[in-house]
Amino acid sequence: MGRRSIAAVLLFLTLLWPLSLAAQQAPVLEGDLVQGGLVIGTAVPGARVTLNDKPLRVTGDGRFVFGFGRDAPGEARLTVTYPDGAVSDQTLAIAGREYKVQRIDGLPKKFVTPPDEVVTRIRADAEAAAAARGTDRPETDFDSGFRWPAIGIISGVYGSQRILNGEPRRPHFGIDIAAPKGTPVVAPADGLVTLVHPDMYFTGVTLFLDHGHGLSSAFLHLEKVTVREGQKVTKGEQIATVGSTGRSTGPHLDWRVNWFTERLDPALLVGPMPASP
Repeated sequence: MGRRSIAAVLLFLTLLWPLSLAAQQAPVLEGDLVQGGLVIGTAVPGARVTLNDKPLRVTGDGRFVFGFGRDAPGEARLTVTYPDGAVSDQTLAIAGREYKVQRIDGLPKKFVTPPDEVVTRIRADAEAAAAARGTDRPETDFDSGFRWPAIGIISGVYGSQRILNGEPRRPHFGIDIAAPKGTPVVAPADGLVTLVHPDMYFTGVTLFLDHGHGLSSAFLHLEKVTVREGQKVTKGEQIATVGSTGRSTGPHLDWRVNWFTERLDPALLVGPMPASP
């Protein structure tokens, strides 16, 4: 090979090197690497991304979403396969949290264990909710950002758990906002209405709103819903009113956020509760 050919090859490699290096840059992650946290990432366009070997939906410009449940382990593995075939692994440290535990004894059995005649109904409710949480739309409605869906007093927090008559109950996966019956409930972010149920056994009038990429909100114990399934809504648009339907002890909104089967902490997506007008 002549000197000119060698020089041309060296020049080509010199020009290619920074491009290859840029293509293998670690993704930018924004959010909370903590139990209950949501993370929005950005990789180079054309990259493929997995979390603990689970493929994530990635937009054309390289953005993706994932979250961690209440009891997520202390580490997660994020793998990026770049357009040039290079692969990088990143170990994410997930911060743990302490949750409130309340013990209540002496309750009548019917308030602890549902009667047999409603078990079928409860299973059907659970299947409908699971189907709504499993929606995986390519739209990025979460780009609108999040706000409080109702204004009131925070009466229940994410991750808390009750032990009734010595039996641990399922943890609370949402945040409770106590407010008068009829208080407007608005969309916390842009989304698509994927489920409106008139009367679930535990949660009463129930509404699911999908924000894209497996991220969804659930609104429980509503008085009424003012939107319909399949309707697109925008952040701040009224979607329901506060009620006390289902197994509820008073008017409040139970707002939950999910990333597929992972239950996230809504409080991490918004700032402090605004003062009541």
